[in-house]
Amino acid sequence: MRVHELAKELGVSSRELLARLEKLGISAASHMSALDEDQIRRIREDAAGKPAPTPVTPEKTPPKPTPPPPQEASPSAEASRRVTVHGPVIVKDFAALLGLKPNQLIAELMAINVFASINERIELKTARQIAARHGFELVHEKKTPEHKPPRPAPATAPAREDRPEDLAPRPPVVTFLGHVDHGKTSLLDRIRSARVAGREAGGITQHIGAYTVEYNDHKITFLDTPGHAAFTAMRARGANLTDIAVLVIAADEGVMPQTREAIQHAQAAGVTIMVAINKIDLKTADPDRVKSQLQEIGLTPEDWGGEVICCPVSAATGEGIDELLEMILLQADMLELKANPNRPAEGFVIEARMEPGMGPVASLLIKRGTLHVGDVIVAGFHWGKVKALINDRGVKVRTAAPSDAVQCLGLTDVPGAGDAFMVYSDERAARSISEQRREAQRRKQLATSRRVSLDDLLRETSPEQKQVLPVVLKADVQGTLEAVEQALGEIKSDKVEIKIILAGVGNITENDVLLASASHGVVIGFNVSSQGGAAAAARREGVEIRLYDVIYELLDDVRRALTGMLEPETRENILGRAEVRQIFTVGRRTRVAGCVVLSGRIRRGARTRVLRGEEVIYQGSLASLKRFQNDAAEVREGQECGIRLDNFGDFQPGDVIECYEIEKITAEL
Repeated sequence: MRVHELAKELGVSSRELLARLEKLGISAASHMSALDEDQIRRIREDAAGKPAPTPVTPEKTPPKPTPPPPQEASPSAEASRRVTVHGPVIVKDFAALLGLKPNQLIAELMAINVFASINERIELKTARQIAARHGFELVHEKKTPEHKPPRPAPATAPAREDRPEDLAPRPPVVTFLGHVDHGKTSLLDRIRSARVAGREAGGITQHIGAYTVEYNDHKITFLDTPGHAAFTAMRARGANLTDIAVLVIAADEGVMPQTREAIQHAQAAGVTIMVAINKIDLKTADPDRVKSQLQEIGLTPEDWGGEVICCPVSAATGEGIDELLEMILLQADMLELKANPNRPAEGFVIEARMEPGMGPVASLLIKRGTLHVGDVIVAGFHWGKVKALINDRGVKVRTAAPSDAVQCLGLTDVPGAGDAFMVYSDERAARSISEQRREAQRRKQLATSRRVSLDDLLRETSPEQKQVLPVVLKADVQGTLEAVEQALGEIKSDKVEIKIILAGVGNITENDVLLASASHGVVIGFNVSSQGGAAAAARREGVEIRLYDVIYELLDDVRRALTGMLEPETRENILGRAEVRQIFTVGRRTRVAGCVVLSGRIRRGARTRVLRGEEVIYQGSLASLKRFQNDAAEVREGQECGIRLDNFGDFQPGDVIECYEIEKITAEL
């Protein structure tokens, strides 16, 4: 019997049983270690006569008292004439601090030859000068990330530590990671007994999905992340939201480049790593080869003396699925995952999109607390009151507990994938927090705005400046939008570039088409459609709308479009050289050169140049070519010929007539 099996029989965790084994002098390396009958008897007798240690009561270890919030000292007479600014000095905000109207401050600035609009910055020296005029002392403090604008802070959810007695076990959050087409979604599909991969275009999962399954009366929440290379950022985000990362590796292909990326993401997130060796039903499957590759990169399998659990499975036949789920629950038991369900909910946005008829829809993962319908939440820069919660089976629920994944309706706008969310006390507090974050973001953008230098202007007006392809990009969900933007940004060229003038979530609208028309650009949609007015506007404005549902088709088309914008490269090919031996006059003014072809061939109608020594004295085209008295299409090496050029007759014996052609080569990115 193994340690984890005996722990389940005794009703204790594997970690507690390992500790008890150590006290009894019984050596056990891990929860997978086997015990003999004598050891099992001693443990059972010890368990019968000595109950498991009880957790420390809160009376013995009282929680640390929360220190009272610091009280602000009453301002002195000197401080009452002092104004404090943080970060850049904006005209509108500075006027409010001085008790002036913005137009009054603008007039005073104009009087000292400073011209600034209501939303522009002014220099600190100028601000001190204006403040002194009104009897104020200006104090400038550098802005810190924790700084809030100088107004009363709204009531927020209590930021307190959970007491040990408030914590309850929670289900593990598991992420499937791995190379594209190694069977991540098919494996999850087998676990869920529902079709998921069949609804994805091209068989590729294109945005994170969250699903909850039950096994042996225990819940497990799965995050299914995309495996395509373009979704590296989303895969990293999935690893950071999870407790256990399951690497899915095809037994017939082994460790691939994206498998290594997935391992790096999981290790960076500090999560427990397991391995599911998939497709063992294939004749070419070689699980031992996969284990050998894992050992080479520092993930030694447990049955080879390491700590990484490897489970051979088959998504096609279902073989090994039960053992995989058993090992996941065992790892969760070892991790002792707990959370306080009796507090305001906190968590992360897994995915977000604009759903027609429903508005902004965000997929939320609850990390601690319980989310209720009617709660007021702030996610990123947006807030809202929860109107409905929908689980992964499409059923409306009233609450969501720790480790649950639900879709939330009621936000004012689409938050960013990966944004943290938190429940607040009321709508006023949530709205205030949302406005503060927007204001902080606006100030940050103003503070980091780039000043245009003369070099920049000269570079922009340079005749060798890059060609630009303006793009209006629309996608179905926020995470996919980020992934497509990142993939397009990785298409590099010195002569042409992509400029995304608008990136948004939702179907393509008429406004998108008009924006593309004004910018002479194109509209690209990924997993979206165009609304009725958009197609008509595109025909009227001559704007191209391209719709895709597989990312590598989108990237290939964009690369071809950028290649078509590049000027073709030209290459000169020398066809032949002929030396002038004699000059003949035909008619009054026409002069013909009698030549011998030194190399190659001379072709009628080709481009020519006349060389006298090292100097080129003529460039043009060959008007006529004769072999004896007959017209010739070409004359080869060693043969004599007569050559007449367009608008040139100043030949001298010894001149060399060079015949060449210009070849255009399609440029590459």
